Amino acid sequence: MKVHVVSETDFLIKGQGVHTAFVESVELLKEKNDIEVIVNGEGFGDVFHGHTYGPYYFWKGRKYKRKRIHTAHVIPDSIKGSLPLWKLFYPFIKWYFKKVYSFADVVIAISPMVEQAIKQLGVTTKIVKIYNPILAEKWKRNEEKRTKGRRMLGINNENKIVLGVGQLQGRKGIEDFLDIAEALPEAQFIWAGGRPFGVFTEGINRINSRIKSASKHIHFIGVVDLSEMPCIYAAADIFLFPSYQENCPLAPLEAAACGIPVIYRDIKEYNLLYEAPYLKAKDTAGFIELTKRLIYDKEFYLQAITISENLIKQFDKNKIRDQLVQLYNHLAFPEGVLMNNHTEETK
Repeated sequence: MKVHVVSETDFLIKGQGVHTAFVESVELLKEKNDIEVIVNGEGFGDVFHGHTYGPYYFWKGRKYKRKRIHTAHVIPDSIKGSLPLWKLFYPFIKWYFKKVYSFADVVIAISPMVEQAIKQLGVTTKIVKIYNPILAEKWKRNEEKRTKGRRMLGINNENKIVLGVGQLQGRKGIEDFLDIAEALPEAQFIWAGGRPFGVFTEGINRINSRIKSASKHIHFIGVVDLSEMPCIYAAADIFLFPSYQENCPLAPLEAAACGIPVIYRDIKEYNLLYEAPYLKAKDTAGFIELTKRLIYDKEFYLQAITISENLIKQFDKNKIRDQLVQLYNHLAFPEGVLMNNHTEETK
């Protein structure tokens, strides 16, 4: 069986989670020889799987009627706090994403919140819930990665490093990260990420002003190549994820797979998504309290590492690969293959 996987991020915007999800999905599919993977190619497959939602998705999928899959990494609410004047564009965004989802024969919802958002648009396409896979061995830290990461950052081993990863926009909680960092000068705070949408990023001038006036223990290292991110995670001691809206975010799971404590914002999306407990804070004061405790309380720190280890079990790559292959078979050979109970589907 041949699967044609498509993502416009391969040509345009690589410094964000959708591209990471696409790259790692392709890596996962290629781990075994049971399927052939065509990536953004001119060849033709038995089934089509799109990860993005631009013109290329519609163009490449036009010849795959009844064999089209779309992974919904983005929902209309994702533009809130991401783009300026988002309220003005929101009705059009909802209309457009309904077209994106309706073009597919099956939409993969990567979280319960995504599934709800698709249904609320009135989409009648079949929905299958499959999480983003985590390639745990890729992210697991060791001394070599940690040493290299610290060298890349120019920070010695005596310093505690608190890491944040994401686009430099209001939705990601970058200003809260700065507030937390200013309150804890005893650690080095690092933020990795840039602005894929450039000047069209929400709050660009406001955030740039905050960054410019930040204290010396706060560092912004820009976009880091995906191949180097395992070393950046390994260099860190604590990961903060103060984002206000997410679907099935990869960065905190990558940090958890690395083996460091992760602190999430306490929002509805995660309560619906995660099966295991996780560290969470309701506000900036809560982030400061938990971060400080992780810095000074060794027993609590070890407990937090165990929490990270348990959290990623839900995103086991082998189980998720099986779900994807079953879905491909179901569309490619509808008369001969039935999906088993691993894949949850609704209409």
